[in-house]
Amino acid sequence: MIRVRDMDAADIEAVSAIRVRGWRAAYAGLVPRTHLDAMTVEDDAARRREWFSRPGRTSRDLVAAGDLGPVGWICYGRPGGSEPAGTGEVYALYAAPELIGTGIGRALLDEAHARLRAEGFTASALWVLAGNERARRFYERAGYRPDGRTRDDAYEDGTVLTELRYRRPL
Repeated sequence: MIRVRDMDAADIEAVSAIRVRGWRAAYAGLVPRTHLDAMTVEDDAARRREWFSRPGRTSRDLVAAGDLGPVGWICYGRPGGSEPAGTGEVYALYAAPELIGTGIGRALLDEAHARLRAEGFTASALWVLAGNERARRFYERAGYRPDGRTRDDAYEDGTVLTELRYRRPL
């Protein structure tokens, strides 16, 4: 049985493992291999511990947890930049790669949407790599649509990848 709950500090290592494994699975062939190979759970957990303990942060984290601990993670909250008033943002969503397609991502996304609505947001936005067709299909099934806005991410080897902004009403 999987249940969605607030993330706590004890979940950091598991979330970092999900995130690093998720990056390697989702972005293989898109993100430079050298970048994926350089990612470590230890480095990610150290950054996440610092970020998680930051006072006044406006983002929130949820985990999907089963008997063996977290198997999925979502981060959402107030957007940075120039999002219109009333728009929340999903910053990151990952499920353990071997559990993709089992409903974990949808459960996390549904709970984040409910919490955004409860905080008074009327829309949600997120960014997805243009080449990440699996994620794009997932978000489109959840009611998101590209709104025409793009941004580029540059990697250390000079690779530039385009992200698409998706939006949906809450």
